[in-house]
This record gives sequence, C-alpha cells and structure tokens, in this order.
Amino acid sequence: MAEEITQETFYKALSSLDRFDGKCKVIVWLCQIAKNTYISMCRKDKFLDRNVNTEMLTAQYDLEQRYADQETAFAIHKALHNLDEPYKEVFSLRAFGELPFRQIGELFGKTETWARVTYHRARLKIKEELE
Repeated sequence: MAEEITQETFYKALSSLDRFDGKCKVIVWLCQIAKNTYISMCRKDKFLDRNVNTEMLTAQYDLEQRYADQETAFAIHKALHNLDEPYKEVFSLRAFGELPFRQIGELFGKTETWARVTYHRARLKIKEELE
C-alpha cells in the first residue's frame, strides 16, 4: 500500500505542479497529497467504515483541537507581549507576517542570519515562558 500511495502521490504532484502556489514548502504539499491519497484509498477499500463513524470522530477531535489551539495561541501571544524588542517584532514578522528571514533582515538593516538567530532566540524565550 505504501508503494501505491507513493506512486500516486508523485503522479498527482507532477500532474498538478502548475497549481502549486508556493505558499508552503514542497515537502508539506507532498505530505498533504499523500495523506489525502491514503484516506481516499482507505475509503475506497471500506477500511475506514468498520462500524466507526469517522466523521463524528473527526468533528469531535477538530473541536477539541481548536480549543487547545486557541488556548495555546493566547498563551503564546501573552508570552510574545512580554518579549523585548527586536525579538517581539522579528517573531511577529516571521510567524504572523510570514516574511522570509532575508526580508526581515533588510527591514532592520541586518543580515538574513541575524534575523534567523533573533527569531530562534525569540522562540526559545517564548518556549521558556510557556513552561
């Protein structure tokens, strides 16, 4: 089954390469295609329909996950609020503004490496605050 999923994933990726918008990494895009391919194969083979209502389980999990994500997001925002500059701004530009490190460095008149290091230090500070 793994070989079939791999082959189908790459076939789908190559046939729809022109629709890849570049908003995520290629590996993330391929994993999403593989996951959807796996789910489709399972449904086709009735693997997922064995006396389990997968839609209900998925909905319940999604609700719990959204609640946990909201709590986590708020905790991260609180920790971010307490960060000193430039950590706060660099983290916000990268995490929320989705700017590449090169552009963040340019904004501050620094290098891409500086932006990368500053972002990772901010992440560590937030992580410490959350623990």
